[in-house]
Amino acid sequence: MSDLPFRRVVVIGAGLMGTSVGLALRRAGVEVFLEDLDPANLRVAVSLGAGKPLLTDAGTAAETEAEVDLAVVGVPPAALGRVIADALARFPAATVTDLGSVKAAPLTDAGTHAAASLDRYVGGHPMAGSEHSGPLAARADLFDGRAWAVTAHPQSRTDAVETVEALALACGAFPVRLTPAQHDERVALVSHLPQVASTVVAGMLTGAAEDHLVLAGQGLRDVTRIAGGDPELWTQILSANAEPVARLLHEVADKMHQAALTLEKLEPASSAVDDLRRSLERGVTGVGRLPGKHGARPGVFAAVPVPLPDQPGELARLFADVSAAGVNIEDVRIDHSPGTPAGLVELSVHQGAVPALLEALARHGWDVHG
Repeated sequence: MSDLPFRRVVVIGAGLMGTSVGLALRRAGVEVFLEDLDPANLRVAVSLGAGKPLLTDAGTAAETEAEVDLAVVGVPPAALGRVIADALARFPAATVTDLGSVKAAPLTDAGTHAAASLDRYVGGHPMAGSEHSGPLAARADLFDGRAWAVTAHPQSRTDAVETVEALALACGAFPVRLTPAQHDERVALVSHLPQVASTVVAGMLTGAAEDHLVLAGQGLRDVTRIAGGDPELWTQILSANAEPVARLLHEVADKMHQAALTLEKLEPASSAVDDLRRSLERGVTGVGRLPGKHGARPGVFAAVPVPLPDQPGELARLFADVSAAGVNIEDVRIDHSPGTPAGLVELSVHQGAVPALLEALARHGWDVHG
């Protein structure tokens, strides 16, 4: 990507997100330098090929800091404002952006620490991640097809905004322009509220008897998966975006209370049955509104379940057989069967591809049913 508006990029913070940015930019042929307060994180990120250390063993910069075109700050939310201000001072010719989950609070904090204008700073937030943390969880394709919020403020230079949008595109994402306040309102609904809801449900499992948990299926795992995120990181995120998240939680609590009242007065011929059905239908409608690939409207997909022996190489064999049939897998879920040497793989494919897929899988010996 020789037409990119940056040649040398510094990534400050070699955790999951920063290392993934480094890997994505290296994939695009960009020269990347890395910095992290934790020497172990830095060593791992460098060993993965995410970039070179910014500082030499002697503590001097491997590159003249004035020659850095773009600085990407990937530190925890509580430190974002200070590190953004520091990056603006250290890299005087660079556009500065960040990867933080909250935008308004770090912008305000950066303003209190910065010695000069924030015109070279443009906030950024790739809408991708994992319940795992650290550089070992990083991937070059983490941002592929994902939205990347670009949150300019009134003083942001036009060329700085364009540079951050180019960063998103170079990492495989598609940029979405928002103000910092708009961003925080929207991620409160699509990211922070689900995290709290998942955490509450998972927390209820701590007092459950073992013979209850043995019945857990994929539905519970789906709901609680993101509850495995780093508690310290999420404490900082939720604290920085507390007001909009609290408002949504009150709304959810009201709806949950109404659902409980509906269930309490449920009788076969009562109007409560209709209320319950409408509530469930509203949930189906909400799921249907979630965007598909690259933020586009979702297609109509069909789920094809395939029993999978719990043996090495079976998943790879299944994917190879699907590929040989010329069918693209839009999504995949794996449901493990407790106590049995098998699982169930659910392949999401376009509705029109189902007949050919079923025929091909049956021909290769897979146990499928139309």
